[in-house]
Amino acid sequence: MSEELTLTKPQDDVPASGEPLMKVEGLTKHFPIMGGFPFKRQVGAVQAVDGIDMSVMPGESFGLVGESGCGKSTTGRLLTRLLEPTRGKISYRGRDISHASRKDMAAVRSEIQMIFQDPYSSLNPRQTVGSIIGNPMEVNGINPPGGREKRIREMLETVGLNPEHYNRFPHEFSGGQRQRIGVARALALEPKLIVADEPVSALDVSIQAQVVNLLQQVQRDMGIAFVFIAHDLAIVRHFSQRLAVMYLGKIVEVGDRESIYQRPRHPYTHALLSAVPEARLDDGEEDQRERIRLAGDVPSPINPPSGCRFRTRCWKAQDKCATEAPPLVQITGNAAGHLTACHFPEEGSTTAREQDVVLDSALRAMESGGPAGD
Repeated sequence: MSEELTLTKPQDDVPASGEPLMKVEGLTKHFPIMGGFPFKRQVGAVQAVDGIDMSVMPGESFGLVGESGCGKSTTGRLLTRLLEPTRGKISYRGRDISHASRKDMAAVRSEIQMIFQDPYSSLNPRQTVGSIIGNPMEVNGINPPGGREKRIREMLETVGLNPEHYNRFPHEFSGGQRQRIGVARALALEPKLIVADEPVSALDVSIQAQVVNLLQQVQRDMGIAFVFIAHDLAIVRHFSQRLAVMYLGKIVEVGDRESIYQRPRHPYTHALLSAVPEARLDDGEEDQRERIRLAGDVPSPINPPSGCRFRTRCWKAQDKCATEAPPLVQITGNAAGHLTACHFPEEGSTTAREQDVVLDSALRAMESGGPAGD
């Protein structure tokens, strides 16, 4: 396999110090549900994000993981202020931008950029690559030395594309090349923070490696902080120094890479890690990882469970979990900065258990050879 198709060695974990570049406190986004006739009124709300706290340090890569529909992408759009938060506070370099007007946001808009998930719908098919990358500079009134065209060609070369493709249209590029164009557009203004919303999920595995290596190289060369949103735990582990685990609009665990992947404490984090496929070269080799199979689907964000939102699928849930929402705190045995929201946390290990946790009755019956009701 060629070197460009192979993931480069992950960066060493760098302890964060100083003031955070971005800090989020109690961030909430509820989408109203309107009903009634003939007069529309609010009859409910989709609680996409419900009171999360997090911080991103300068130059840091911060991962955000969880199942589809847990609120990751909504969080990313809130951080870039593409969505207006319902409640909570977003501070960027000490400045509150939670409800800043369009005029007030203009001063920081160029420093916070976003790479979108779909490389096909995020680029205007009627504009050339030069126009797509140059538009942010035009909107922000930036005229770099040598002109915008020179800067655009430099950006194309930076992301591994031919500068001569300046006048081509998006349909003339492959999916991986289109995502590189999206990266070049985000880099054009030399931002301090980039929110990458599942930037490789729509790409082939070999192309994923190229794009992730590109983002890491950009981070090293330009010192840009990243919020890397994904559901692929292997990619997040490779790219991020710290990460947070989300479930149904809440952050249930946050910590450095080693703590989350080697010593998780929240039952949901255990279940996520146990679901990651692992290749074994020897058929006779015994699986040393724990095995957890959850029952049921994620509850609706319109009417989430009371107390701990994971309790309806948790094997450790007790009465307290239904009446009291667990706070996100550092519990005994956790490393500094490793926070968990659980009343009855698991042991900090991912090794195989004496007995597998299999909550799905149909799966248990299938494996045991008995009827589903046993």
